[in-house]
Amino acid sequence: MKKDISILLAEDDTNLGFVIKDLLEDEGYTVKLCTDGVMALQKFNEEAFDLCLLDVMMPLKDGFTLAENIRSLKADMPIIFLTARGVTEDKVRGLKLGADDYITKPFENEEFILRIENVLKRTGKQKREEPVPDFIQIGTFTLDHKNLMLSHKDGEQQKLTAKEAKILRLLGMSPNRVLEREVVLNAVWGKDDYFTGRSMDVFITKLRKYLSIDPAIRIVNIHGVGFKLEIDE
Repeated sequence: MKKDISILLAEDDTNLGFVIKDLLEDEGYTVKLCTDGVMALQKFNEEAFDLCLLDVMMPLKDGFTLAENIRSLKADMPIIFLTARGVTEDKVRGLKLGADDYITKPFENEEFILRIENVLKRTGKQKREEPVPDFIQIGTFTLDHKNLMLSHKDGEQQKLTAKEAKILRLLGMSPNRVLEREVVLNAVWGKDDYFTGRSMDVFITKLRKYLSIDPAIRIVNIHGVGFKLEIDE
């Protein structure tokens, strides 16, 4: 059973990363090791995982920010934070982000494995197979992601392209929250560069036009960060 479980490990200490990877693989798990947060986010978008082990202090993107990115893409993804610090504020922040556990380094191997097994038991490996919802309510609109259709309650419909539907689904699953540009780019295009960024801006402009019939719904640009789908109550 463990051989069917895939773990994303984000740890910038290469030596420790390989030690943890070997430890988990000896237990029968499949492990993908990434040495920074940006690399880990890209790998998360490329493959399916059952659990994420995230070091808190990493270059390019820290573990907390990475966890927020991952949860914006898959809200029920089990996450365990790894840290060398025992600061209470860090633990509180991690738990507020919905972390399933918080392990301080160094740790005993047996306890480490048991805590991973406990998280997997609590969350259920079957979560990975949960389908993406076909219908998402966005204020007065309904997004039919499967059939690429955006419908307004008054009956007006707009056929979407596959990329438009993917972008709107990501925004619709995290209403009134900032969704980082790189998260969208990696999820929709599979990469984050200048040209895909310009292309995404064109798609966002089109989506704004489709949603403009309802003034209570807005896609707001958060300069230098990403976008937020604002929906007035």
